[in-house]
Amino acid sequence: MNILVLHGPNLNLLGLREPEIYGSTTLAEVDAMVKEMAESLGCRADCIQSNHEGNLLDEIHAARGQYQGILINAGAYTHTSLALRDGLAGVGLPVVEVHLSNLYKREPFRHHSYIAPIALGQISGFGAESYTLGLRALVQHLICVNASG
Repeated sequence: MNILVLHGPNLNLLGLREPEIYGSTTLAEVDAMVKEMAESLGCRADCIQSNHEGNLLDEIHAARGQYQGILINAGAYTHTSLALRDGLAGVGLPVVEVHLSNLYKREPFRHHSYIAPIALGQISGFGAESYTLGLRALVQHLICVNASG
């Protein structure tokens, strides 16, 4: 089982950018945690970060036939990108949305997600652990779907 992990804009600055909100864990550390968790769950995770909406969309489109699910932290694109929402819906893969901070304890503009309505679920507010929680949920969903037929 292969999972695509997408990190959106500014996540390359993790560990440096607003650590009081996003924590001190770097993106490389997040990726290592995700890959280790994936291995323990019997699958593989490929992690990609881009600050460019079109690059993220290209990765989503290319995921068909390569991956069984997508774990995404779209960053600020969560609140603005119909293109990412439509791309995720269009490829027909199960999606789990994750965020480091609790969006609902932040500025009102962050309370809306274009991705959440087409995702299996959304996990936010647990720092880097949001990724491993999201990965566990996605893999469990895929195991259940495969077991049922």
